[in-house]
Amino acid sequence: MKALFPRPCSQALQAILINTAGGITGGDSFAFSAFAGEATTFNLTTQAAERAYRAQPNERARVENRLQAGHEARLNWLPQEMILFEACAVERQMHVELAESASLLLIEPVVFGRAAMGETLRHASFKDRIEIRRKGKPLFIDAMTLQGDVTRQLASAGVAAGAGALALLVYIAEDAAAHLHVLRAMLPETAGASLIGGDVLVARLLAQDCFALRQSLIPIIEHFTNDAPPRSWMT
Repeated sequence: MKALFPRPCSQALQAILINTAGGITGGDSFAFSAFAGEATTFNLTTQAAERAYRAQPNERARVENRLQAGHEARLNWLPQEMILFEACAVERQMHVELAESASLLLIEPVVFGRAAMGETLRHASFKDRIEIRRKGKPLFIDAMTLQGDVTRQLASAGVAAGAGALALLVYIAEDAAAHLHVLRAMLPETAGASLIGGDVLVARLLAQDCFALRQSLIPIIEHFTNDAPPRSWMT
């Protein structure tokens, strides 16, 4: 892996993470950590969509990300989609630690096979866990496990009603409550948003495919960052 730091067009530091291996497969282990210092704004994204490829039997790929934000810092975690391929096996964890006055925008999109290519996930494994804490106290914990015939599981009305892509959004800031109704107005019918704490706003979006998901996410990113999405999203 490596990181590029494009010339900033604002006061925020921009970092683009690049997986030089071209994807993730069984046996791989990736670990990344970042810290936003006091009173800074740090935007993190990826060069392209991440691809989780077929794994050999009994092998798993592991991805662990750790983020920290200091006093009055703002951290924007805006990776492009993780695309899951048939027979992939991925275990991913995200740990975020916020100082008392720090704020966070976190978006995690996942695509379950490329709809345009007619791909389905009949034998796949995806485990995902996100933990966000402030001074050690849990603010948001979310876990998802999909195993086996993922396409069939997603077809269930109680799971995803046939959606082929999803995204989680978490916004933690003093003004979170003020964004609730604005966010709900921006969401498609296959999404929902709730204020689960005084300053914790959470939304989950379902979409037919990656293209439809991006159509929803791009204006949302523009709203919460008051800026255009990362340039790599538009290439």
